[in-house]
Amino acid sequence: MTGRSIVGGAVGARGTWWGALLAAALVAGCGGGGGGGGATTTPTTPTTPTTPSTPTPVPTGTTAELWITTPDQASLLAAQTALPLYTGAASGATITVDATQKFQQMVGFGAAITDASAYVLQHDMSAAQRDALLADLFGPQGNRFGFTRLTLGASDFSSTHYSYDDMPAGQTDPTLAGFSIAPARQDVLPTVRAAQALNPDLAVMATPWSPPGWMKTTGSLIQGSLKTDSYDAFARYLTKTVQAFGAEGVTVDYLSIQNEPDFEPANYPGMKLSAQQRITLVGDYVGPALKAAGLQTKLLELDHNWDLSGQVLSVLGDTKAAGFITGVAWHCYAGDVSAQSTVHDAYPTMGTFFTECVGGDWSPGFGDTLGYNIRTLMIGATRNWAQSVVMWNLALDQNHGPHLGGCDNCRGVVTVDSTTGAVTKNAEFYALGHLSRFVQKGARRIASTSGTGNVLSVAFQNPDGTSVLLAYNNNATATNVVINAAAGNFSYSMPAQSAATFRWK
Repeated sequence: MTGRSIVGGAVGARGTWWGALLAAALVAGCGGGGGGGGATTTPTTPTTPTTPSTPTPVPTGTTAELWITTPDQASLLAAQTALPLYTGAASGATITVDATQKFQQMVGFGAAITDASAYVLQHDMSAAQRDALLADLFGPQGNRFGFTRLTLGASDFSSTHYSYDDMPAGQTDPTLAGFSIAPARQDVLPTVRAAQALNPDLAVMATPWSPPGWMKTTGSLIQGSLKTDSYDAFARYLTKTVQAFGAEGVTVDYLSIQNEPDFEPANYPGMKLSAQQRITLVGDYVGPALKAAGLQTKLLELDHNWDLSGQVLSVLGDTKAAGFITGVAWHCYAGDVSAQSTVHDAYPTMGTFFTECVGGDWSPGFGDTLGYNIRTLMIGATRNWAQSVVMWNLALDQNHGPHLGGCDNCRGVVTVDSTTGAVTKNAEFYALGHLSRFVQKGARRIASTSGTGNVLSVAFQNPDGTSVLLAYNNNATATNVVINAAAGNFSYSMPAQSAATFRWK
């Protein structure tokens, strides 16, 4: 978890943080025409879209499917009447889609299966309720989540604070004789396996919030940094964890070595790990250890906020460390999404992954939350090279937990009533669904104009040949949107501040 809310150091600062993000969201989401770094292109002058006066229909049956979510929740990812396509390009088009310009390849969308999320699913629901919810989240008729993130040991969204090799105060275990992933076997790994059964393409990322306390300067899971003489033990600890998860049927595809390494939480597991420490740890210990073990797990740098691009550039500037790094993981709690493009432009072979953001009681409105997530994450992050968009807790109960320390008013993608098992799908569920249901693993982002007429967009081409466009009407009134694509053009009057996904072939 993060200093998300703890920007400024206090939970109460979240409201200020959220307002600042909302104010910045237009800049983040509006950027970019067809180019890769969305935040670098100035939107063109708004025009009044018009439909062709005498359109010539393309062959019978050629239509664009449409799903829409409105801020009043009257429509929630609801299918609409398919739109006919017409030949030629319509003048005054709001959005032009160009599939000849291709950018990053997508891995997936989803949310973290934290200890809290797994507990809620395994203990607060009947088997039938759990199966139905997992199908809604991961199944082919649901959101088809294709990416999840796991905590290696405890985060603030755990009922106890623990690692996989805890020792009594003053004792150490350099041979890792006491290592055990038993806590993960209780709820987390069964939940992941159930999700994999629904979506065999599910990508799994794992992140430690803290090494065992005996490896740290504080002797505790709370605060501190990694002791110099613990680098080798921590590398072996991470390697053993990846191997142990694999033996349980959960392959760890991506690994970051520390959650939010520039933040030191006061009341839950965490650790400061400077850029130079990460260079040494990855280049001399973790990278070689994973390689020696024959593991294919890909290392991701940072796993923290957009305002830390300078640290990332420093780490990637070290040739030895960079040789073991596949990409960079980003969070939303400080800085601007354009940082993803800044780093990508400097190191274009490095992948870009968006791995954490959360909403909560500081932003209770469905429409505002939907708008932020669509503008800044679904559109903004992907237009700035993200191959994944992953939210924080997959599920929490009605009391924002279980948790111990940290955030006491965070919201899950879904909320589960611990007394009845009833499920509330939050705005995050629908925001993610506008892409996760339609953008396939291996899809390529393609060019689309964004910002004209205050309508934002991002587009993809799937391996099966279908094209997908996500649009957000950032206006306070309904706006007629005309889309030009190689297959033809179509138009739709989008309700105010609504999200629409279009799909055609």
